[in-house]
Amino acid sequence: MIKEELKEIFLNAHAGPFLFVGSGFSRRYLGLEDWNGLLSKFCNGLRPYEYYLSKANGNLPAVAKLMSEDFNEYWWSSDAYEGSRNKNQGKVKDITSALRIEICEYLKSVSVGKYKESDYSDELDLISQLNVDGIITTNWDQLLEELFPDYKVYIGQKELLFSNPQSIGEIYKIHGCSSRSKSLVLTDEDYSEFNERNAYLAAKLITIFVEHPVLFIGYSVSDENIASLLLSVSKCIGESAGEQLKNNLIFVQRLRDNEKEGVSETFLTVDGIRIPIIVVKSNSFVSVYEAIHETKRKIPARVLRYCKEQLYEIVKTQSPEEKICVVDIDQVENKDDIEFVVGVGVVKEREEQEQQAVAKYGYQAIQAIDLFSDLLRNDGGFDATKIVESTIPSVGKGSSYIPVYKYLSEIGIDSQAKYDESGLDLSKWLNRKEDAFHTKTHARSFVKNHKESTTTEIIESCTPENAAIFLSFLKPERFDANAVRDFLIENIDKFDYKVCSASSYFRKLSCYYDRIVYGW
Repeated sequence: MIKEELKEIFLNAHAGPFLFVGSGFSRRYLGLEDWNGLLSKFCNGLRPYEYYLSKANGNLPAVAKLMSEDFNEYWWSSDAYEGSRNKNQGKVKDITSALRIEICEYLKSVSVGKYKESDYSDELDLISQLNVDGIITTNWDQLLEELFPDYKVYIGQKELLFSNPQSIGEIYKIHGCSSRSKSLVLTDEDYSEFNERNAYLAAKLITIFVEHPVLFIGYSVSDENIASLLLSVSKCIGESAGEQLKNNLIFVQRLRDNEKEGVSETFLTVDGIRIPIIVVKSNSFVSVYEAIHETKRKIPARVLRYCKEQLYEIVKTQSPEEKICVVDIDQVENKDDIEFVVGVGVVKEREEQEQQAVAKYGYQAIQAIDLFSDLLRNDGGFDATKIVESTIPSVGKGSSYIPVYKYLSEIGIDSQAKYDESGLDLSKWLNRKEDAFHTKTHARSFVKNHKESTTTEIIESCTPENAAIFLSFLKPERFDANAVRDFLIENIDKFDYKVCSASSYFRKLSCYYDRIVYGW
């Protein structure tokens, strides 16, 4: 089976998988055109696309350069682009700018919205849960940012070369991004400049290719860009390249006519150098994503990246013991929340805390997940007094996000005054501002994409992980509690840290729901 064979490879690897994502990925999940189709889309008002194709001898970067000259004239005079001119004319710096701007405007209008209606919704759901170490892509669209909202993005070859990436929880957009039009590697001149630095890029990425399984998705085995990069990597490694890259380069491809599903080993020959690769062929990529998911890290990639970014503090300070702390993983939103975390035993420690039975009351191993389930389904049959007096202080030791208001309301505490009179000490879970339920690093994305969206629109247009993030930004008057409850019940399995690396978002949203429905 594909899943079992890939799991064995991942389990024997030195580090977690990286994804190397090409245009076929966006065609599959967004229905975007291939490069030919994308360029021809902008020929309205110009000469026939075939004219540019023939004049450039089929070289697409040269086609883009030829088109950009005519498109520049048309863009400045056409009524069709009047609105875009008013908005973007300050960004026009050269003869290629107008075409770059319109390509970016088009790509920014396409998203994973209403992904449940996609033919590949099961695959998208799995992708959004993956805790891969990082992603490299030549794509310009922003699908990967939607699927991996916690990952730090590096745009363009220069930004990657002159920054200090941590090789964990990051997306490297080496051909640019639609969020920054001038970054696109579009014309033959762009490719010439890119190729001049290819050896430096390969040197920057060499550790990734040697230590991580790299899954190429959306590329042909014969793709020139990939072949050129792999050749540069092989030359950097030297004679031992074949041995060091063995089992690390995995190409995932759709079946052609008369081909059989499966995993096979072969070689990619570039300029006489034989590079070992593994080819996975299947029309469904579910098994591939399941293999990654079942061998994932237990600690979210974003937290590991924050730790690496702050590691230098241990060396800089004269009192390193002051830089060592234990942090509640639900509270980690950026590197400033971590000075350094030593021994982040997320799963083991959390399980031990949650499994402390409230034995003296006859309760058997009540865990946080049981409280969340009871909050949403009201099916626990718990004694609310015992929950607030013993269970919450016990299972909540390792988390700031535990439902509290429901159980307080059941014992008649429905105001701050009554709580103050009760003598209970639950301030850790009660005394917080509304924005404590938000993930602040995603505030800009919410304002940009969902500020006017309803609860239902967010749920229908986002992956569950993104929906859990954005729903918590809704003001109480726009928060549809019934729709949120149904959404959370449907994704109750993702509250478990062992199942979903984004579980903290679902727990935060549930606590926000608890406050809105039962709180004061």
